[in-house]
Amino acid sequence: MKILMASDHAGFELKELLAERARESGHEVVDLGPASEDPVDYPDFAHDLARRISAGEAERGVLICGTGIGMAIVANRHPGVRAALCHDAFTAELARRHNNANVLCMGGRTTGSGVAIQMFDIFLATPFDGGRHGLRVQKVEPHKEH
Repeated sequence: MKILMASDHAGFELKELLAERARESGHEVVDLGPASEDPVDYPDFAHDLARRISAGEAERGVLICGTGIGMAIVANRHPGVRAALCHDAFTAELARRHNNANVLCMGGRTTGSGVAIQMFDIFLATPFDGGRHGLRVQKVEPHKEH
């Protein structure tokens, strides 16, 4: 699977850890930055990743800032992006099963590495359940008829 990844300075360390995990698992990783822990503005990175997901450049994305909140807010402004702020294995699983989330958001200052790896693995492996959830997900896009 092709995975886009980006962070801000607060999420840099966790992004690097998850990118390595993805590569070791055989996934193609496109690291959109930043390249260091120097201060950056999270919206720049979230918009870039979300535009690319919206354009179909990758199946999934991962965004990490201090809390994950800002990244999720920015990413969800783009058509076709369903960014989910997750905190544990349960929320990561249901983000995929029920919401067909295509971007995982988390906080580098709020999520430990063990939990982050667990969420990441689940997010990549879990399919969308479809069915009644598919009908609901269709209603998320504001420009579509319901």
